[in-house]
Amino acid sequence: MLDGLSLDQIRTFIAAADAGSFSAAGRRLNRAQSVVSQTIASLEAQICVPLFDRAGRYPVLTEQGRQMLGDARAVAAGIDRFKARAKGMAEGLEPELSVAIDVMFPMAVLTHIAAAFRQAFPTTPLRLYVEALGGVARAVLDRNCGLGAMGSLAVETPELVRERLIAIRMVMVASADHPLAGHNAPVPVTELARHVQLVLTDRTDLSQGREFGVLSPHVWRLADLGAKHEFLRAGLGWGGMPLHMVERDLAEGTLVRIDLEDLPPEGMTMPIYAIYRTDAPPGPAGRWLIGQLRTVTAECPAQRVARDRVPAL
Repeated sequence: MLDGLSLDQIRTFIAAADAGSFSAAGRRLNRAQSVVSQTIASLEAQICVPLFDRAGRYPVLTEQGRQMLGDARAVAAGIDRFKARAKGMAEGLEPELSVAIDVMFPMAVLTHIAAAFRQAFPTTPLRLYVEALGGVARAVLDRNCGLGAMGSLAVETPELVRERLIAIRMVMVASADHPLAGHNAPVPVTELARHVQLVLTDRTDLSQGREFGVLSPHVWRLADLGAKHEFLRAGLGWGGMPLHMVERDLAEGTLVRIDLEDLPPEGMTMPIYAIYRTDAPPGPAGRWLIGQLRTVTAECPAQRVARDRVPAL
């Protein structure tokens, strides 16, 4: 008998509970009061549970009714999500959006965009991977992600389409206790070479045989940008970091900027590109996300830059 329950019964039950009376529910549903009363009575008979106490002037939810109301709302919401997702699929909306994001990308901006994505595409799950260097391109090339935001490594392949998004400001830093912190003038490369450089390393083979901004023969390689940040704060070496990630350290004096000879005092920038496979272009949700990555990040003051240069990682 329970298999015969209908969505109409569930919605009528919810309407009666919310409206406070069968007549008010009827007006909300554009039905006669008698139809609402009959529908709820039929539901109660099928589930063998009294949902309303009808002893007074207005029907009042029983204790069982209050408990069942939450389940009813969940059922109705689930059907609404089912219908919305089916409609989106019919219109070409992705059933899920998987995105690989470069570790250099500002996480504060990403969380802002993710919150807006949830509002714009409530039925499309968002799956995010944060990767370094070739990890973004590898995730897209292997079809584990349909979209990437890549900056640390430029991968030129006909399999990928690139769209310019924004540029991230990069700065060279060291701990306030590091020997390089005492230089008042731009530091020559010969002096940098005397100290350990902390470098972000690649977990993939896409950058094999290639170095990015390595200026010292003494190198420690870390696969995690957060670990590199902590190593820099601990005075274990010097290296390049995205400005947005070390702004507080610079303001508090935990880290200091290192000005290098032959490089502009304002630092360098790293361009960030949206990438996707040529044979799998993004759908509506992906296109929306690309637009947000471009416009929202451009509005962030820390990301306003003048030129693009290849950064030292």
